[in-house]
Amino acid sequence: MGIFDKIKEKLSHEFIDIVEWLDYTDDTIAHRFERYQNEIKNGAKLIVREGQTAVFVNEGQLADVFIPGTYDLTTKNLPVLATLKGWKYGFNSPFKAEVYFVNTHLFTDEKWGTKNPITLSDDRFGLVEIRAFGTYAFKISDAGKFIIDIVGTDNNFTNFEINEHLKSLIATRFTDTVGEANLPIELYAANTSELSETCREVMAPEFEFVGISLEKFYIENVSMPEDLKKEIFEYSRLDKLDMQKLAQFKAAKAMEAAAKNEGGTAGAGMGMGMGFVLAQQMGNMVGGTQMGAQQTFPPSAVGGAAAVPPPMPAAVQYYYALNGAQQGPVSFDQLKALFANRTINKESLVWKQGMGGWAALQEVEELKSFLGGNTPPPLPDA
Repeated sequence: MGIFDKIKEKLSHEFIDIVEWLDYTDDTIAHRFERYQNEIKNGAKLIVREGQTAVFVNEGQLADVFIPGTYDLTTKNLPVLATLKGWKYGFNSPFKAEVYFVNTHLFTDEKWGTKNPITLSDDRFGLVEIRAFGTYAFKISDAGKFIIDIVGTDNNFTNFEINEHLKSLIATRFTDTVGEANLPIELYAANTSELSETCREVMAPEFEFVGISLEKFYIENVSMPEDLKKEIFEYSRLDKLDMQKLAQFKAAKAMEAAAKNEGGTAGAGMGMGMGFVLAQQMGNMVGGTQMGAQQTFPPSAVGGAAAVPPPMPAAVQYYYALNGAQQGPVSFDQLKALFANRTINKESLVWKQGMGGWAALQEVEELKSFLGGNTPPPLPDA
């Protein structure tokens, strides 16, 4: 560039008497007004639009801050800068100062997320890992502090630059907050609204420290490993179930499955057991019919006293211990089904009427057939 070009550039900038910034972007937070050697003409007009704040900086020191409006740049409107410059009775044109325009509108839909899983300690599941992500909204509340502490000498500062800093701050404070909350692990995903507001209150002072107001903070999702989800669902279901009814339900399902498995020994036994039960029910029905017939015809009609069959023997009922609690009563076949599906084993304690106390299943004579090996001894020699 030649000497005359430099003179033209100097003159063209020196005689500009309007200081303003038109923002044509959606992501600029702070913009430095550029002019030749930072020189501003005495009496120049400063135009600050709605959603902006103008900040004057002198040699790295914060000077005057202007809210939206139109101003004549004189010692009257620049009291701090005039003091820093030592202007007592006015100043000569031009004067030097850096002017930054700060965008004070609300920046919305900013993304955040945990880069690495957060490890938490749960009383039931031990150490577990979760991830979280969401959005937040912020705006500049103290333009002077923001320029000095964050922007520095950057001539065009965007929200992308500040977001890297803010996302690290959010991840750190989010980790601290969920760790101190000490909630059951399944409640983090179920209470995102309350947790979001708590996190916003915890983080707000950290944002204000650099001149930023955290207006909104949302947790959109808290995720955890799939195997942990399955454990939580199983645990929640078991917590609501009646364990005795659950054991009876499992026994019934096992009997049904065993009866369908005709090829297996257990299936044959279950099939026979179910057959006995059906036979007993049919016998009761037939007996009831016969008794009804006997009641219909008086003894004289058959030429003598009616033959009344003896009462059916009561089926033996068994109680068993499961997870330290008494369960039952169940029939012989139901107990066998529980053994077949491994709900109980040979060491499980059982009791029936007539026994002096609880005994291991393998010690009860009629239950030893559950264990297999019931092969008869060889026939005696003829």
